[in-house]
This record gives sequence, C-alpha cells and structure tokens, in this order.
Amino acid sequence: MKKVLTLLMAALLIFSLAACTAKDNAGTESNGLSDEKKGDKEKVLNLNNGTEPTSFDPAQGFDAVSWNPLNNLMEGLTRLDDTHEPKAATAEKWDVSEDGKVYTFHIRKDAKWSNGDDVKAQDFVYSWLRLMDPKTASPAAFLANFIEGAESYNAGKGKAEDVKIKAVDDKTFEVTLISPQAYFLSVISNPCFFPINEKVAAENPKWFAEAASFVGNGPFALKSWEHDSNFVMEKNKNYWDNKTVKLDKVHWDIISDTNTEYQMFETNKLDSSSVPPDNAEQLHKEGKVKSSGQAGTYFFRFNVTKEPFTNKDIRKAFAMAVNQQDIVDFVTKNKEKPAYGFVAYGFKDADGNDFRKTSGDLLKTNIEEAKKLLAKGMKDEGYSKLPEVTLHYSTSDTHKAIAEALQDMYKKNLDVDVKLANMESAVFTEEQTALKFQLSRSSFLADYSDPINFLENFTTGLAMNRTGWSNKEYDKLIKDAKNEADEKKRFDLMYKAEKLLMEEAPIFPLYFYNNSYLQSDKVEGIVRHPVGYMELKWADKK
Repeated sequence: MKKVLTLLMAALLIFSLAACTAKDNAGTESNGLSDEKKGDKEKVLNLNNGTEPTSFDPAQGFDAVSWNPLNNLMEGLTRLDDTHEPKAATAEKWDVSEDGKVYTFHIRKDAKWSNGDDVKAQDFVYSWLRLMDPKTASPAAFLANFIEGAESYNAGKGKAEDVKIKAVDDKTFEVTLISPQAYFLSVISNPCFFPINEKVAAENPKWFAEAASFVGNGPFALKSWEHDSNFVMEKNKNYWDNKTVKLDKVHWDIISDTNTEYQMFETNKLDSSSVPPDNAEQLHKEGKVKSSGQAGTYFFRFNVTKEPFTNKDIRKAFAMAVNQQDIVDFVTKNKEKPAYGFVAYGFKDADGNDFRKTSGDLLKTNIEEAKKLLAKGMKDEGYSKLPEVTLHYSTSDTHKAIAEALQDMYKKNLDVDVKLANMESAVFTEEQTALKFQLSRSSFLADYSDPINFLENFTTGLAMNRTGWSNKEYDKLIKDAKNEADEKKRFDLMYKAEKLLMEEAPIFPLYFYNNSYLQSDKVEGIVRHPVGYMELKWADKK
C-alpha cells in the first residue's frame, strides 16, 4: 500500500509540475489563446490592428485597418508576391487580347470559399458590379473606372448590363478595359476587387459584420471577433494553397495607444509593433527598428464649403504656417520625409526621373507669406475676426500629438486659436465624408503604382475627395492623363495637375510614410508592400 501511495503521489507531483509548466509556457496573449495544441506547438502570430476595422465589406473598408486583415481573409484574381509583383491567385492563369483590352481569367477548380462552396466567376461579377453600383457608395469605386462602362454606371448615367464584365462559365471571367492598362493586374489584387459569395450575401446582406457569418476565400478564416477588443483568424482548410500557410492562427488586438502597444511587444504579448514616438530615437540608435518602403502621404483636408476655408488664401495661410520638418523631427520621429507635394517618392516618369523630385516643393513652410495670405484672405472676406476653427482627428496618440503640434504652430505663427476634437475611426470617416469638419487629418496609401492613383482622389464628386473642392481644369487634366497612351505626355499632365492641386490647396501634405516597425526575431515571412496590404500567407513563427 505504501508503495502504491508513493507511486500515486509521484504521479500526482509529475502531473502538477507538467500542468504548471504548460501554463507558464502557454503563451502570453491577453485573450488566453495558447501557443500549445495537442501533439505539436500551435503557431499563433500576435499583431495589433490599432483600431476597430471600419468594415470587412470589400467595397467599404477603404483603409489599412480594414484591408490589412481582409487581405488575408480573402483573395482576388491576383495576389502580390514577396517581390511586390502580381501573380496568379484565385485565377490560375489568364489570356489577354492582342489590343491589350480584354482579359479572360481562368479560376482554379479547387478555389473554394471557407464554407466549402466553389468560388465562381459569377461571384466576381456580383462583387465588382456591387462595387460600382452608386447605391453601394463605395469610396473605392473609382478604382474600377478603367473597366468599360464602370465610370458611367457608378455616376448613375449607365446601366449594370453595360459594364463589360461577364461570367463566360462558372470558372471563366472576362473583363474589357477602356484602354490597355499596364498596372491592371496589380490593381485587381486590391481588396475592393475580391469576390463575394453571392449565395451567402443574398441570404445575409451583412455577412461581413460578424465572425459567425463571415465567408472568405483567403489563406485564413475569421474565427472570432470581439468588436473594439480583438479578432482571431485561423488557417483556412478550404484555401486552395493551404499547404503554403504555416501559421495556425493570427490574433489581432485593437490597441490605439502606441505606448501600450510597445509595452505589449516588450512583454512578448505582440510579435510586431509600431514605433512609439517617445522611444523612436533610442530604438533607431539600438538598430531595433525595421523599415520598408511605403507609398503614402499623411495630410490634412480643408472643407472648402465651410468658412473660413472657402477662401483659398486662408487655406494656403494655414498650410504654409505648418513646419513639416519639425513634425517629423520632433513629433513622429520615425525618419519620415516631410511632404511639400502630394505624390510620394518612388514613381518614375518617362525619362526615368522620380515624380516627386521633378515636381518639386509646391506647398512649403513660409511663415511670413502665411501671415500675408491670412491678412489678405480676411480682408477679402470682410472678417474682422477669423471664424472659429476646429481641427478633427481620429483617435490615436500619434494623431493627437500631431494635432497638438499644429495647434501650437497656428497660435505661434498666425496668432490663431484652433480647437481640437477627436472621435473613433469609423465615425470619423463617415463625418469627414459627409463634410462635417472644417479641417481634419487624413492619410492615403497608394492602391497601385502610379501617380494618377494619388491625384485622381480629388476629382469632382469622388468619395475620396472629402473636401467639397471641384475644379473643371483639374478634372480634365486627370481624365486626359488616364486616356493618354504617350507616357511623356501623360506625366506632363500629372505634373500640371499636382501643381494646380497645391495652388488651390483643398489639402496640405505633412509627411510621406515610411513603414517603420518592430518585429520579433521569431517571426519571418511577413510581406509588407510599398503599394498594397500586409501579406501573412508566407509568414512563419519559430
């Protein structure tokens, strides 16, 4: 009996120690996800999304906080690879007509939805027409304007049946363009061109709003979603290339404070983090900051329909009173380049010259000129006192710090008191689109590798305009550039357009993004595109 008791006690001790060890090594995720599974270690990547996704509806979530995750939950006809080039994805191959206008895509036979349904050509027809439908009011609809009939349909002047896309059969999808487009295959890797399971959408129009109803066709499936807290992806067993996917799960926290995010990274609760401004200088010195190119601009929008920014001189005064160099040196501190034009660096013109360098500094800090322009604008408007100005920004400690810096600059340089106001990202975007703000922060990340993608945002009536600004000359320059086959002439038109945009100043740029981040040495294979969204398909965690 003693022997039995001794053996029993020993067994219990071993079990107890094993249980403690399992608990200690089970991972450090705040949601309790374990890095262990039966038999083998479960590979769980822990990331932070910053804010709640605006929407996982491909036609609506036109921002990085929606499309970074969505890019891994769904997949288009093409996907950008680790060299940032478009490769076969849901489409295994395609044919192009001799005139370069008609693309015929052949969808993989084993392309499946996460619920097991076949991905069909009609799912693309349904999704793309929905993107263009004026009733959808998609902010990304303009990206489809190179498709014959798309712009007219989106403007309410044409019909859906006039849009030149069609399902030849269940696995063949045909698209006709208005003219040959060198960047077409890159553009359609963008999330707004992802297919939608038409059958699922018919049964539940809000299929994208919850994890339980979400149906995708990408490397990962949406397992859970606690709104404003976190969401979890798991490897999609029905994905056609699931053997390539190494991660079992991706857990995304929703933490807006960069200092909190950094502390979570330091305590191994996150595998990657943005670089908090307070620690940026030291982290750069220590060589801990990783960086990859990113074609995008942080900028501010004036609402030209609200006083005092109905006046161009007052807009330019507010733009020129801002010191972009001080913002990147003393506020963001992540080695960004100050922006004195809207188009980012990295786009070569017909002569091989960088667009940004050729276009030059178009709207630069000039305090004395800003004071003169403010005085002139106030005189022209009959203002004895400038109408009250409120600057709005979406919730983030970085946005707040930038807003406070601008507030100080306006007081110091123009003797203008500017009020600040913030709100959550989704509501902020709605209010900004509805032209509720006078002056508000914004950002643009390129959807495809061409300066026209930056400049087309401010054409009349476009959902991305969000300024109320309209200029016939500008609209014509953009339209002509889109239809111009001669590259030298096309770039000349775009140079003129940017100069006009900065002269009219419905916006002013602050800095060009560079993708600075921290990442665990245990993680590899995450692809961050200069133009495009985060890829986790090839990611791994040791």
